[in-house]
Amino acid sequence: MMIIMKTTATKEEVENVHQRVKALDLHPHQISGAERNVIGVVGDGRPVEVTAFIRLPGVASVIPISKPYKLASREFFPENTLIPIGNNHVVGNGTPTIIGGPCAVESREQILEVAKSVKEAGAHALRGGAFKPRTSPYSFQGMGEEGLKLLAEARDLTGLPIVTEVTAPELVPLVADYAEVLQIGARNMQNYALLKAVGQTQRTVLLKRGMSATINDLLMAAEYILAKGNQNVILCERGIRTFETATRNTTDINAIPVLQALTHLPVVLDPSHSTGHWEYVSALARSGIAAGADGIIVEVHPHPSQAFSDGAQSLKPKRFMRLVKQVNAISNALKAEDISTNPLQ
Repeated sequence: MMIIMKTTATKEEVENVHQRVKALDLHPHQISGAERNVIGVVGDGRPVEVTAFIRLPGVASVIPISKPYKLASREFFPENTLIPIGNNHVVGNGTPTIIGGPCAVESREQILEVAKSVKEAGAHALRGGAFKPRTSPYSFQGMGEEGLKLLAEARDLTGLPIVTEVTAPELVPLVADYAEVLQIGARNMQNYALLKAVGQTQRTVLLKRGMSATINDLLMAAEYILAKGNQNVILCERGIRTFETATRNTTDINAIPVLQALTHLPVVLDPSHSTGHWEYVSALARSGIAAGADGIIVEVHPHPSQAFSDGAQSLKPKRFMRLVKQVNAISNALKAEDISTNPLQ
């Protein structure tokens, strides 16, 4: 539920509500806005009477939240949440966020070359895997901490913040020391121990939708992170597994406007994993921006045929540069038509 405080409520009255919430074994989440103070209340699902709070001094009203994902719901926070990436960029402010880089860090030469090219193209962040969860135990698993060090060097060279995957709870402190954005891959979307671990950091988290996950599943996974106190969550649609075999996955473009309606969290599209073929990546990226995505995350490699992983879906730097121009053109056209990025307005 949401407890709406009166504009005249004192700090003591707000603190009294917090204490009342905790006394009922519930968890308060303070949201301070320009016009009102709201206390979000979440618990273990047990019914709580509105009367437990409505008569408290300073309380204006109490609104139940119907969605199971309380903190991720627009019922809880109706405005779009703006999420920082590094010191100079914000996701969800109406400008498409462009994240580019290789599937995996393979060498110093490779990651520095890619970093310089995506920076020149206009990317806002550099992606690259140092730890790679692979279907086959014999496939390249990443360079580990050495890969993180190379990503940090690429950041020093270009100024681009780092987006990289964390695959286990015990790796969270290590990866958080190097990266601005902790990526949770599709295979780990319901790794609840990992979700709780990244939730205990204040690092921005990019949460990818699982291959067989519903939209509700994705939002409940985000709830695990939010419930631990980390409000910096970006959702990523990366295609789902269907009976279709022409592409690696089936891109759920529907998910973008649906998520925009259900949650205040930003939504980005991964057209690389969605299709598995570089020939389709640009078209899907353009579609995602037209559908209202807050950005894209695209795999880029200077020599895709030599890539250690996912070369078939990686764009060469020149194609990536053209894509960035196209994405920005689409975004500018939508702004010119004054199409709101908030579907509730």
